[in-house]
Amino acid sequence: MPLSAPVPAPAPDDTEGCAHLPADEMLAQATAAAAFLKALSHEGRLMILCHLSSGEKSVTELENLLEQRQAAVSQQLARLRLEGLVATRRDGKAIYYSIQDPRVLRTITLVYDMFCKPQEPQAGAA
Repeated sequence: MPLSAPVPAPAPDDTEGCAHLPADEMLAQATAAAAFLKALSHEGRLMILCHLSSGEKSVTELENLLEQRQAAVSQQLARLRLEGLVATRRDGKAIYYSIQDPRVLRTITLVYDMFCKPQEPQAGAA
C-alpha cells in the first residue's frame, strides 16, 4: 500500500511548524511520516535511492553499482515499489527504476548533505 502524502510544509513565516495542527491530524501525519521513514531506514534501500537520484537505472546497473546479487537488489526494490517510492519501466527484458515520489529526492538530498557531503572547514578550526 503506497504511503499517503503528508500535509504541505508550513509557510516559512509559520513559527509554530506542525504544532498548529489538531492532535488527531498531527497523529495521522506522524504515522505517515514514520511509515515513510521506515521504508527508507535500510542501508540497501538508501543506497538504491541515492543511485536513482541521479536518474533511471536498470536492475543490472543497480546490481553492478551496489556490488550485490540480483536477489538482494530485487528484494529492496520490491519494498520501495510496494511503498510507492519508485516507478518501473520495462524495455524488452530489462526493467528500469526511477524515483516516483518527490519526497524521496528531497530526503535523499538532505541525507546526502547531512552524512555524505564533504564538510567545509569551520572558521577558526585548526
